[in-house]
Amino acid sequence: MNATSRSHSVAAWCGLALYPLAVALATVGSSRTTPAVRALGVTLSAVLLLGVVRRIPFLGLVVVLLAPPVAAAAQQSGRPFGEDGRAVTLLAFLAADIVLGRLVAVRGRRQWISGIVLSVIVQALAIGLFVAPENMIGSGVVAVLALLVACMVGLLAGERRAHADALRTRAVSEAVTAERLRIARELHDMVSHSIGVIAIQSGVAARVVESRPREAREALSAIEDTSRETLAGLRRTLVALRTTDPDGAAPLVPAAGLGDLDALAAATGRDAGVRVDLVRAGPGRTLPPDIELAAYRIVQESLTNVVKHAGVDVCRVAVRQSDDALVLEITDAGTGGSATVPGMGITGMRERVSLLHGEFGAGPGPEGGFRVTARIPLPGADR
Repeated sequence: MNATSRSHSVAAWCGLALYPLAVALATVGSSRTTPAVRALGVTLSAVLLLGVVRRIPFLGLVVVLLAPPVAAAAQQSGRPFGEDGRAVTLLAFLAADIVLGRLVAVRGRRQWISGIVLSVIVQALAIGLFVAPENMIGSGVVAVLALLVACMVGLLAGERRAHADALRTRAVSEAVTAERLRIARELHDMVSHSIGVIAIQSGVAARVVESRPREAREALSAIEDTSRETLAGLRRTLVALRTTDPDGAAPLVPAAGLGDLDALAAATGRDAGVRVDLVRAGPGRTLPPDIELAAYRIVQESLTNVVKHAGVDVCRVAVRQSDDALVLEITDAGTGGSATVPGMGITGMRERVSLLHGEFGAGPGPEGGFRVTARIPLPGADR
């Protein structure tokens, strides 16, 4: 329990201790005070129980229910039934009805049904003992109506509270799902590219290991470098996932972006034997991190598909940046790839672009081969 909770708890129990004194002063503090004012004082004294009602509403209800009969008994002070006792009884029970509404709103059915039964019994006894016979029916009707109103308000408040809790739970679940999908996309894009390169280089090494040992060593060296880079990337991702940032700041490592495309193209040519002609057009200004990362992953996944499916040794990557959009186009002259039966790669690229309110296309090019296009609107552009 922290300091704030302890202070609130102390305040709640102090209020409970002072409540009987406040009721006594409101009831017998001045003989000249009108009965209605004394009854109002008894009702307002229930404010001291606010802390207890918030923590233990049933205890607060029991204490508030005891106050009106005690106040009415002190008010009567041996006199016959009269206006004084009736005023104190009915008005002071309003606080009990409010607490009952709170109990209905925040506690389970068994507890608030017990509270309703207790309220009915205590109020019925108080009306029977302290209200004049000719006023009992009217007082009883008023008490029942007030209790019903409190219960209805409590039920409505409880339903709204349950609905709000369900919405929060759903939002948390959706946030967790979205984060898992993001992590899955990141790991897929990072691992699939490296595994594709390793598969090609291992095949090369297996074919030339006896006839051309130098090329086999180069292929194995490429496999080692790619494996190390992949493991380093996985390690950074896992460290970022395990690190709790209370301020919700960005990950500890910078995300990949358009500035890393040159290194990606060089690695694809060096490790997979596919030359990448990278063409840039536009101002080349720095873009928001989410757009930079999405563009990098789209190019990376497209190159992975070229390496694995196209069967070519050259492809073209065009990056055009304007004031309103970033346009990516990756083309090859191969025969691999299919837009009608997309795999996880194409589905992931399409989802990335969709999340950024862009347009995505993947399919055969107008002159053969395969083409991937993505248009991502930039912040401030008309969509």
